[in-house]
Amino acid sequence: MASPDDLTGGKTSLYAARKAIYPKRVDGPFRRLKWAIMAVTLAIYYGTPWIRWDRGPYAPDQAVLVDLAHRRFYMFQIEIWPHEFYYVAGLLIMAGIGLFLVTSAVGRAWCGYACPQTVWTDLFQHVDRLVDGDRNAQIRLAQGPWTAEKVGKRTGGAWIMYFADAPTLTHDFWTGQAAPVAYGTVAVLTATTFVLGGFMREQVCIYMCPWPRIQTAMMDEKSLLVTYREWRGEPRGSTKKAMAHPGAFGDCIDCNQCVAVCPTGIDIREGPQIGCITCALCIDACDGVMAQVGRPRGLIDYCTLEDVAAEKAGGTARPVRKTLFRPRTIIYFSIWCAIGAAMLFTLGQRTRLDLAVQHERSPLYVQLSDGHIRNNYTLKLRNMETRPRAVEVTVSGLKDAALWTEEGSRVTAAIATRGLDGDPRGDSETIQFDRPPVDNQEPGQ
Repeated sequence: MASPDDLTGGKTSLYAARKAIYPKRVDGPFRRLKWAIMAVTLAIYYGTPWIRWDRGPYAPDQAVLVDLAHRRFYMFQIEIWPHEFYYVAGLLIMAGIGLFLVTSAVGRAWCGYACPQTVWTDLFQHVDRLVDGDRNAQIRLAQGPWTAEKVGKRTGGAWIMYFADAPTLTHDFWTGQAAPVAYGTVAVLTATTFVLGGFMREQVCIYMCPWPRIQTAMMDEKSLLVTYREWRGEPRGSTKKAMAHPGAFGDCIDCNQCVAVCPTGIDIREGPQIGCITCALCIDACDGVMAQVGRPRGLIDYCTLEDVAAEKAGGTARPVRKTLFRPRTIIYFSIWCAIGAAMLFTLGQRTRLDLAVQHERSPLYVQLSDGHIRNNYTLKLRNMETRPRAVEVTVSGLKDAALWTEEGSRVTAAIATRGLDGDPRGDSETIQFDRPPVDNQEPGQ
């Protein structure tokens, strides 16, 4: 068998060293949209734990809370118990189908605008510009020697504390009264955020994240993508060459601004590729250059591959409305809505009192001297409302049957027993059940 060197004609390394990427600052509608989405997502992330929600004196007043100590999950008016975890599974399914819907409609828009990795990386890059300067200054700083100024700029980032905030533990955290697990959790989250957003950055999107590989099954030629209209831009040439040879060159002046602003460092002119996160910053950069040289915008734009082929053949692109609302996206949206509606219906119909009855097996039964049969049952009541409730347990279908709790006796027994409300959220009682003998029936039945 031939060796790999024989097949490739030379020694080939499977490892490629990372080339540092220093995205250039750009302004435009998509950049401003990213700013707005970043502000909203960070506000939700940091602000949600501070929202109060009155549930009464027997439940926490934090609107969204994962209460591990009491095994509860609160989301505003909704309270999820451990045995209702299928609601969380339903939310995860809705999130997955939502990703399928977004990807089918507008490509990797989630990756480009709202993914936590994208948001943190974008924020880190802006801090880099604030501390080190824009793209050219960062390149000079990286290529220069390690001076005291360079070390200070690289290691003195107090902004790291923005990513170590635990809002619900702020007071205890900064006064040293929080539990060790709180400090450990914040330390781990800070480290991972710093490493993934500060150092690895685009490598997470290109190499670590599985979604770029899954998206190929979700996208087709009808999906909106950030696309380079090569029929209009090729062949490339500077404005001087275009003026010297009218009609010989396309609109692309080969300025590489689309590459300079890309957070993953790809060249969109090479076609759709795994590194494109559909952030559309290259569109802002290209539109700005086209405006400067007096050419129409849209050389790089959100467009489907089908529309690009139609335009190349002399046709026109379909309206965006028809691109977004097509059978595939409508089916995804219908499934998403159906799951959400089913969850809302079950939430509205679920009972807030759970009863579990277990027959004590040792002894299975006791036959009293007067012939009566006594059985012991353990009743577990789960009150899933945020208030105490009195519960009445009754027995029916057996004439003269009676029951009582451990605190009572056969003398005080009755058909019904009340008062199983010691714990406002749940209680357990051992019930003693007594009935007269029945002819032709085995004891204990």
